[in-house]
Amino acid sequence: MTTKPRIAITIGDAAGIGPEVTLKALEDPKFPTSAEIIVVGDAAHLSSVASRFGLRPLSGSVSVEDLGNLPPDVNFGVDSAITGKAAAENIVRAVELWRSGEIDAIVTAPISKNAIRLGGYDFPGHTEFLAHLTDTNEFAMSFFAGSLRVILMSTHLPLTEAIKFITTERLAALIRFGNREIQRLIGLKPRLAVAGINPHASEGGRFGTEEQHLITPAIEACRSERIDVSGPFPADTVFFNAMRGKFDAVIAMYHDQATIPVKTIAFDRAVNVTLGLPVIRTSVDHGTAYDIAGKGIANAENMAAAIDLAIEFSCVAKL
Repeated sequence: MTTKPRIAITIGDAAGIGPEVTLKALEDPKFPTSAEIIVVGDAAHLSSVASRFGLRPLSGSVSVEDLGNLPPDVNFGVDSAITGKAAAENIVRAVELWRSGEIDAIVTAPISKNAIRLGGYDFPGHTEFLAHLTDTNEFAMSFFAGSLRVILMSTHLPLTEAIKFITTERLAALIRFGNREIQRLIGLKPRLAVAGINPHASEGGRFGTEEQHLITPAIEACRSERIDVSGPFPADTVFFNAMRGKFDAVIAMYHDQATIPVKTIAFDRAVNVTLGLPVIRTSVDHGTAYDIAGKGIANAENMAAAIDLAIEFSCVAKL
């Protein structure tokens, strides 16, 4: 029985850059030697993309789970029911491979939310779709960018609603959840930091009361449970301190508070990690890039980073 991590890669929406970045990332010979790679998608389309852009076809060291679910010609850069349905089917098949014990982790190339809806799958995105397929009720979005790891309190909410979403109970639950999930992935008890929401984390109540009334009580409750968590810290310094190794992860209060520092320091290497799923799942931190799809100019660094991290997490899980 192999001791190598077994990684499934879903190719995303075929009208976007997913197949291209998958093929480009797998041209790095380290991946087939460090893991067993299964690419889930349409084999004929992958061959067509490789030929179109002068990329190396997938060899015997990387297998293809061929679903044969795409037509011979795909219209790049356009949402369609055909490519959306195929992208969803690839995800479903990857979860089936995990359930049957054939893989340890799933890496996902980008999908179009509108296309999967047109294809008959009504989910806001990968995260919710995978949670549904794996019967997961508690999950959260996070980003890993080298030493900077960030967990999001909320995702795609208007800022006014994101602030209202913060409660002591929700934040305490997220701290407990983040403590458990980060430890599972990195194999160490994490040091967690919590970002404030107001300038200077309200500076003792001068610039707001959320820190005093909502955030601090959650931190204190979790510290009483022997969770290594501290804060609230001003958002303009906490991410820098985490990047320098003072903390293992930061809990951000809203979407852009998390993604601005992550994308500033590691735009091409940041990885989206879904916490809480029973299967390891990493993803590129970008969309389908319809504007450059079919041109052969997509950067595959993000996909390579997602594969790297999936392999790393799988090795930790095997210890």
